Amino acid sequence: MKKYKFTIHGNEYDVHIENVEDNIIELEVNGSKYSVEVDKTLQPVKTPKLVRARAVPSTDTTPSEGTGTKVSKDTGTIKAPLPGTVIGIHCRVGDKVTIGQKIITLEAMKMENNIDSDKEGKIIDIKVSQGQSVMEGDIMIVIGG
Repeated sequence: MKKYKFTIHGNEYDVHIENVEDNIIELEVNGSKYSVEVDKTLQPVKTPKLVRARAVPSTDTTPSEGTGTKVSKDTGTIKAPLPGTVIGIHCRVGDKVTIGQKIITLEAMKMENNIDSDKEGKIIDIKVSQGQSVMEGDIMIVIGG
């Protein structure tokens, strides 16, 4: 598991911890194996796993009211999945798009991210322009049925 070098009263010790289970530690000191019992139960240190949950879906099939755009029942929106800058718009109002078609290129964290359509339909409105900064969840494109 872990290796340590200790110097106690001028004497050097190479310690290798092999196993930690409950309050028993199996270790090796300068080549000699020992089983050491400690007063309390030790909890092994665990490295936390960083999991980023998808906070905002890329499309929204139930658009919010008050957007100023008349939307039908089959209308959805493409939202920014993370903060960034729009560096390319690959569609125009009136274009028909298919599922998986690249519609926007977003630069985020010094990387280019392709935003693909996950809805089939016609582009009703483009709410961003090239060079514009967007925040996570901002509506970028409205797609109709």
